[in-house]
Amino acid sequence: MVTVKEIESYLFSIAPKELAMSWDNVGLLVGQPSYHVKSVLVALDITDEVVDEAIEIGADLIVAHHPVMNCKWLPVQSVRDDTYQGRILIKMIQHNISAICMHTNLDIAEGGVNDMLAKALQLTQIAPLGEDGCGRVGYLKNEVSLNTFFKTVCDALNSNGLRFVSSGKSVYHVAVGGGACWEYHTDALLKNCDTFITSDLSYHDFLDAKAMGLNVIDAGHFPTEDIVCPQLVAILQNQYPTLTISKSLSHKEVFQYYIK
Repeated sequence: MVTVKEIESYLFSIAPKELAMSWDNVGLLVGQPSYHVKSVLVALDITDEVVDEAIEIGADLIVAHHPVMNCKWLPVQSVRDDTYQGRILIKMIQHNISAICMHTNLDIAEGGVNDMLAKALQLTQIAPLGEDGCGRVGYLKNEVSLNTFFKTVCDALNSNGLRFVSSGKSVYHVAVGGGACWEYHTDALLKNCDTFITSDLSYHDFLDAKAMGLNVIDAGHFPTEDIVCPQLVAILQNQYPTLTISKSLSHKEVFQYYIK
């Protein structure tokens, strides 16, 4: 029988714990290492709906990108069923569902979030963007207009909308950062990129980008990172062919767009 600990060790062999940012919380966060696993559900986030889905399909383990507990933005001071986080944790423990989360280590790792994002956009000559190994930079096969590139991004990431600022340049040398990676825009500029794709930009970020002469596309946090979930399903299924591995059907893009 495959145990939770074995799966955690395998995932760390792909996305080493040492790659994670110092503030991050990765690895086995809920459950017991010795639990036996027959079914795994893969999702970007561990939400109420994802836990209910795991219960419904009989999954013993949820493998997620975002930590179900991350003290950087949500300190765990109590576990109560009248709080959103507490309700999720209690429900998982009651149903013997474990959680393994691979976050910034999977952003940086080869074959992780940013590699999958770059490949989905058909970039070539892919290389790290930041000095810490996060983000990727590469080239399109052919230079295209920004408007043409919008359709490529939406189709590749199943995004239902984009926010952007145009610097007036066409698209050829592209930087990508899955999730909230605006901090790497200086790296994109230093590498002479014309376009940067990431998410969670503020009004002032867009203003700065326009002044810097950089096309910036906010393609959404979910679309730019959920791209790794099918990859996780594939590598886990290949490693553990006797297990049932599936991608969450309940967890979808959070943002919707109303266009006037």
